[in-house]
Amino acid sequence: MIIFPPCKINIGLHIVSKRDDGFHNLETCFYPLNKLSDVLEIVPSESFSFAQTGITIDGEPEHNIVIKAYSLLAESYHLPKVNIHLHKNIPTGAGLGGGSSDATATLILLDKLFNMNLSTTEIKKYASVLGSDCAFFVDKITAIGKGRGELLKPFPLSQLGGLYLLLVIPPIHVSTADAYKHCKSSVPQVELETILSLPIQQWKNLLVNDFEKTLFPKHEVLANIKEQLYASGAIYASMSGSGAAMYGIYKNNPSQIKFEKDYFVHCQQL
Repeated sequence: MIIFPPCKINIGLHIVSKRDDGFHNLETCFYPLNKLSDVLEIVPSESFSFAQTGITIDGEPEHNIVIKAYSLLAESYHLPKVNIHLHKNIPTGAGLGGGSSDATATLILLDKLFNMNLSTTEIKKYASVLGSDCAFFVDKITAIGKGRGELLKPFPLSQLGGLYLLLVIPPIHVSTADAYKHCKSSVPQVELETILSLPIQQWKNLLVNDFEKTLFPKHEVLANIKEQLYASGAIYASMSGSGAAMYGIYKNNPSQIKFEKDYFVHCQQL
């Protein structure tokens, strides 16, 4: 069986407070990008195997989160052995949640493949064990995320319909752990839902990603891309998650805008 795990962007991200468990309480909006996805195939087999193609993933293959997702269900339900093939199209370490999406897709595919009949609630429970934003990829609908990102509330952004998104990723790696280590938490003066309910033309001066405060001085290229997005006509521009993905939202198709040749660029209508 084959599934196509999509990625997401964060539209606004507030780092609200540090938790006792070492994580942070967040307030963000997860928005799915279904037109940029990986490819995941799982088939029953007499022995377990995992293969990965496409964009290179750092680290040893046996530590891939897809294998962790399989092991999590296999331990609870004594699943048969499988062959897993993951083809990466979503850039890694970019704040797009590609790994989290792959892990959740593994749970969903295993549930279908072996007729486990897990409920959505059960799949989200397992997904939350694997990562803070994994649960979002169960329903894959625009949602406000709170807590570590696992507390989700559907939040349609109808004002984005028909607009265009331009995603730009320079060839730098931003460590999520390092980004959190140097971030500063604070309770936002205006709740994210209130800002997102405003016309998108008002987002520029109100809607922020708190990671930009500490990451832009360290990675000037990210600030430069944001400036270029606005200069090229973006209604709103921001960083996704802890980077390095930057995006702009446009009224007209921005696919002809040029960036450095080694940048990853993706354009789609919302």
